[in-house]
Amino acid sequence: MDRSTEIYQALYKMGIPHKRLEHRPMLTIEDCLALDDISLDGATMPRNIFLCNRQQTAFYLLLFSPRRAFRTAVVSKLLGVSRLSFAREEHLRGLLGLDPGAVSPLGLVFDTDKQVTLVVDSALLKHEHLWFHPGVNTQSVRLRTEDFLRGFLPGIGREAVVIEIPEGEATPEESPKPV
Repeated sequence: MDRSTEIYQALYKMGIPHKRLEHRPMLTIEDCLALDDISLDGATMPRNIFLCNRQQTAFYLLLFSPRRAFRTAVVSKLLGVSRLSFAREEHLRGLLGLDPGAVSPLGLVFDTDKQVTLVVDSALLKHEHLWFHPGVNTQSVRLRTEDFLRGFLPGIGREAVVIEIPEGEATPEESPKPV
């Protein structure tokens, strides 16, 4: 489902400047990082992982540096939540209005009941710009990190929980599958 029009309308309404990039479908972070435009000007495309607790009653959207290792046990401990796991597709669609392969914090505009907690790795805050899919994986949108944190999130009545994921290179067997 292409929700990009609604996301762009929200960005315009909030007065958040952004740069739009159209491209072939990008299903994984590796696909995204292969685009030359993504890594320009101190920008990066975060990994976006949709998680839930064991009971599937608490949901988390984790954004972290694309080359950092991801281990659910580490993130669970940092958040004080036992047994985080990948959330199911129906929860992704129902809560964020997004399809697998287009996971993005911009989908939080559709979570009007605020059921999803946004979690951001502190290493991302060092980048001047962040790239996100705007509800579809054939486009990316670049926002200043400051505009995302101080404009977009307050504009939808949200804030981010910032954690520090230990440094480490992600290996293929640790890399999460796209959701």
